[in-house]
Amino acid sequence: MQNATITTKGQVTIPAAIRKQSNLKPGERVKFSIEDEKIVLCPIPTRVEDSFGLVSSPLSVILEDMDEIIKAQAGK
Repeated sequence: MQNATITTKGQVTIPAAIRKQSNLKPGERVKFSIEDEKIVLCPIPTRVEDSFGLVSSPLSVILEDMDEIIKAQAGK
């Protein structure tokens, strides 16, 4: 069993051994629940939709340009 201390802000550091065993990485989200008088912490699975907008591109393409590129590639 691992121990941790709750800070004045209600924060707790998950011990390294628990993070490693659970494969928890920085930035990942977790959820808490209470089951049979125990606090349970579970990772929230990452969805592809959650990554939308994380990467930006200097290129801008409008729909008409995309249609032309698709037609040109299909004709090859």
